[in-house]
Amino acid sequence: MSLQQADPKGLIRESFRIDGISDAECRSIFMDWALSLPPNCDSVEAMRTVLVSYDAPNGHPMTQLLNDGLVQSTQPARRTRRAARPSSHQS
Repeated sequence: MSLQQADPKGLIRESFRIDGISDAECRSIFMDWALSLPPNCDSVEAMRTVLVSYDAPNGHPMTQLLNDGLVQSTQPARRTRRAARPSSHQS
């Protein structure tokens, strides 16, 4: 995936340039970034691309957020109690 596809507005790049950026600010930027990805873009691949391309600094809140996103994407989705219940509709 190209870096232009992975970070079309340069939001992740800019977050790494902000000194003293907070976790909350990174979460807000991350949300805007996720919403700016092209329609059929694989967000997991985009996270990998920006981490490698920007040589994400250890200890930066955006690096941690992206790494957390990668870990969570590999975990199976949890079913809610309602989704786990068998349907009460009978035909």
